[in-house]
Amino acid sequence: MSMPFYVSPEQLMKDRADYARKGIARGRSVVVLQYEDGIAFATENPSRALHKISEIYDRIAFAAVGKYNEFENLRVAGVRYADLRGYSYDRKDVNARGLANAYAQTLGTVFTTESKPLEVELVVAEVGDSPAGDQIYRLSYDGSVADEHGYGHVVMGGQAERLGTVLAEEWRAGMSLPEVLSVAVRVLGSAGEGEQGEPRAIAASQLEVAVLDRTRPRRAFRRLTSSLLEELLAVAPPPA
Repeated sequence: MSMPFYVSPEQLMKDRADYARKGIARGRSVVVLQYEDGIAFATENPSRALHKISEIYDRIAFAAVGKYNEFENLRVAGVRYADLRGYSYDRKDVNARGLANAYAQTLGTVFTTESKPLEVELVVAEVGDSPAGDQIYRLSYDGSVADEHGYGHVVMGGQAERLGTVLAEEWRAGMSLPEVLSVAVRVLGSAGEGEQGEPRAIAASQLEVAVLDRTRPRRAFRRLTSSLLEELLAVAPPPA
């Protein structure tokens, strides 16, 4: 009689984490930055139909890296959660913190109970009436949540650690929209091709960019077309 194969819980969790991290690292990075009038999201994505940045509710947006079908299912679930809560109670009762907690429960349950974890990393952001009221939550494949309030910028996927260092050097509080978009494009281009690739210029048509604009009356989410993005980048001051 053969003995059953045994894997320790510690090794099992490590294998699942390594599997998820490798899947996420294959995706192109997403950067999220605060600016004076809201929160900007940018990623390299030539597709005009398959979005990595989306609206969830009036003043809440969602950004993701990893497997498209997995984070798209999470996006749809988030929209349903927000619609149901807003309909049952009040639209003001829908907030990024509640949505982040719901996502954390789903990701954590899948990570610990299913054979394969979700290969996704998420950001849930809500724009407030002032920069101090903005909320940015980063969620990992295992359900852990990081409150990024006070940092003002997040990088996910790809070479997130290296790009995060570049972003921290260039970003500052109170930047205008053209300034943060210029920083975002330079940071994404600094990834180059491969681990030590040379920095490259990314055309506006190859970017997916959206903002949560606090000056809009109700629905704060807005996508920026490539033509508008080119105009904004043209008026941005040169890097210091």
